[in-house]
Amino acid sequence: MLGTMTRRTVWIVLWAAWIALPLVSAQEKVDLLAVHRIRAEALNNPKVMEHVFYLTDVHGPRLAGSPGYRAAAEWAVKQLKEWGIDNARLEGFGSMGRSWSFVHYAGRLVEPQPAPLIGFPLAWTPGTNGKVSAEPVLAPMPLGNSDEELEKTLAAFRGKLRGKIVLIDNPRELELVVQPLARRFTDAELASEALAPDPRPESPFAAPIPRPQGPPAAPGPRGPFDREGVRRRANRRIQFLKEEGALVVVSAGLRGDRGTIFATSFGSREPKDPLPPPAVAIAIEHYNRIARLLNKKIPVRLEFEIETRFHDDAQGYNVIAEIPGGSKKEEIVMLGAHLDSWIAGTGATDNAAGCAVMLEAMRILKTLDFKMDRTVRLALWDGEEQGFLGSRAYVKEHFADRETMALKPAHAKLAAYFNLDNGSGRIRGVYLQNNDMVRPIFQAWLEPFRDLGATTLTIRNTGGTDHLSFDEVGLPGFQFIQDPLEYSTRTHHSNMDLYDHVRGGDLMQASAVVASFAYHAAMRPEMLPRKPLPKPRPRPESKAEGGPSGG
Repeated sequence: MLGTMTRRTVWIVLWAAWIALPLVSAQEKVDLLAVHRIRAEALNNPKVMEHVFYLTDVHGPRLAGSPGYRAAAEWAVKQLKEWGIDNARLEGFGSMGRSWSFVHYAGRLVEPQPAPLIGFPLAWTPGTNGKVSAEPVLAPMPLGNSDEELEKTLAAFRGKLRGKIVLIDNPRELELVVQPLARRFTDAELASEALAPDPRPESPFAAPIPRPQGPPAAPGPRGPFDREGVRRRANRRIQFLKEEGALVVVSAGLRGDRGTIFATSFGSREPKDPLPPPAVAIAIEHYNRIARLLNKKIPVRLEFEIETRFHDDAQGYNVIAEIPGGSKKEEIVMLGAHLDSWIAGTGATDNAAGCAVMLEAMRILKTLDFKMDRTVRLALWDGEEQGFLGSRAYVKEHFADRETMALKPAHAKLAAYFNLDNGSGRIRGVYLQNNDMVRPIFQAWLEPFRDLGATTLTIRNTGGTDHLSFDEVGLPGFQFIQDPLEYSTRTHHSNMDLYDHVRGGDLMQASAVVASFAYHAAMRPEMLPRKPLPKPRPRPESKAEGGPSGG
């Protein structure tokens, strides 16, 4: 009898909570007329794919510190000014180190049969100064987990690399892919994501929704990452390759197949680091063919012609613009996405898509001439791929120093920061960043977009992009949940990150959601509730937190 009563009591409590949820949300005012106007402009008069076109086909790729990045940033400023958005400008934040771009790549198998090699040069590596042709040698050189481990690997190849084209990765057997490369979240997956994760002593958050066939687009929190150790070993490997007289270094990339290559850099943007030999990444199918020929002792010859350019050391620049508010103009709502990209493709899904949505949201708000109480400020960040350099510098300059938690006056004036950097998939909800106080607010703001698939709120965090720069100093920073599409399987940091893999309809939906969130955050009587301030986080010299950026 007691068990029956207990179960009944539990069901009554759950039913009452379920009934109360809409009532809590109903207390949050939603301007449905404004939502209607925003949706109409975003869906019936879209310009978002025009923004993608200029950021990719015209101004892609946009490597941090490169002339391509600067051209894209200047285009964004010009466009914002044409829309009449105030104070659009480039805001510098310090040196980005070496400025680099590539001009030309050609690679081919000469013997035993001529064949082109799909590939591209890796960032911050020099060119070949004309055509070079030589025998390849397979010399896998993983960086390992310690300096000693790497030295043992290098010792095995001492005296064997001079005048050779050096293949530094192990061949990789390809698996048959039977699942579709592109996918959307199912209702069941979103329902699961909305549940709080099981508590774990080592990590207060579970990873984001798993994405098949590769790492997630935005990796979750990870343990300490010995960035300095990896950098030290990478420089040691470069020094060894130069000392041994390697002619060209060839990689198979981090992963990928069917001509898709996931690879980024081999050299360093830091002027104090050594320049490597010319380095390229080629398709795994071509890489494996060369390795098989070498294994069978069949003579092989490769030819490369690579032209890259180093420019004067580059200044870092964020793009900043704003729509001034009225009665609370000193309070700020921020929208952001990172403008920089890697160089294999044109940086379409990572992250021209996010930038285009944020630009479109600003255009919509300006076009509709809303008289908003708070100022809405746009930031397109530089150097996200190198560790949130632009957004962290901006937060430190304007809001707070995460190492000391010394707060600037503007820290108290930021109502919210919203970020988009998980590809071109439509918005399905918001990561609450462990801030349950905003749940009823966002629930009300999402309700008008339920028919467009935006429904999910999760207490979980997602990592790997610029909202963390705000969250780590106690500011309310949020990243939207997006359909994965082909982000992890096809485009993220690959040579297929191109305009054709951006879904225009998804970005139209995202533009409407983001513009509506910005409008309601700017018009809400109070700013969004905040979590308690975090403790200062001094960064040790030898280690940096989190690991490489995922965005």
